[in-house]
Amino acid sequence: MRTPRLAIIAGALASVFVAGTAHAAVAAPASKPALAKNPIHKTGRLALRTCEEPPVQSGTEDEARVYFEAVLECLDKAWGPKVKQAGFAFGKPKFRVITKAGAPTGCGPFPGDEQAQALYCPVNKTMTLLLSPNVVAKPSDPVLMLVVAHEYGHHVQKLTGMLRHDKHGAYVLANPRSLEPVRRAELQAECYAGAFMGSVWDSLGRSQKEFDSLLKGTHDRFDVSALGIKTRSSADLSHGSDANVVWWLKRGFTGRSAGSCNTWAAPKSRVS
Repeated sequence: MRTPRLAIIAGALASVFVAGTAHAAVAAPASKPALAKNPIHKTGRLALRTCEEPPVQSGTEDEARVYFEAVLECLDKAWGPKVKQAGFAFGKPKFRVITKAGAPTGCGPFPGDEQAQALYCPVNKTMTLLLSPNVVAKPSDPVLMLVVAHEYGHHVQKLTGMLRHDKHGAYVLANPRSLEPVRRAELQAECYAGAFMGSVWDSLGRSQKEFDSLLKGTHDRFDVSALGIKTRSSADLSHGSDANVVWWLKRGFTGRSAGSCNTWAAPKSRVS
């Protein structure tokens, strides 16, 4: 999936909306020391080793739904025990698929103009995936699993108190001029996605080459449309540089644990 895949990458992560226009986004928690010491960082490696991907043959909407619901079930099995082990209550995120942008999400309408493929709204703990034609054509492209796993990472942050927000789901920043807390949250979610994929990768029958392909152009997936910003340099402000996105994704893939993804304890150079 060449051109379609690039289209997916171009706008895959609206994630939790970032405050700006009519949209909203997740609130960065107030105390970095408390975040760095969150109990989930001490829960060890994810125990799930197997995730069965349903075959994708006809490329229908129903088939795509089945695929993503199967991935979500794996994510529940991987992260649920760790959230409980850390002393928090676990609940599965709600999940819905839409076929057109503009649908309500609980954090504003789903972005249009191919600005996002999936997002998580912390207000109602709901993940929304846009089943656009390129996704229906090949939902098992590993970049889509990465996208869903990233959004699920925000759900883990929500459950463990690392993702606080106002009633609109917007980040509340101590210093509105600094997006560093947003970058820490986004890079942690990306690392969580890597941890999940690293844990089940061997069971997927996928090659190292396929994972390496995820590291190429990772930054192009990031969307900051809610800020009214669409340039590559501006995306760096909220999601981090290409080098740091790749660094955290690889760190999660190798470490396979929440503790590998403690962006709150990382130096500024790793969340720039």
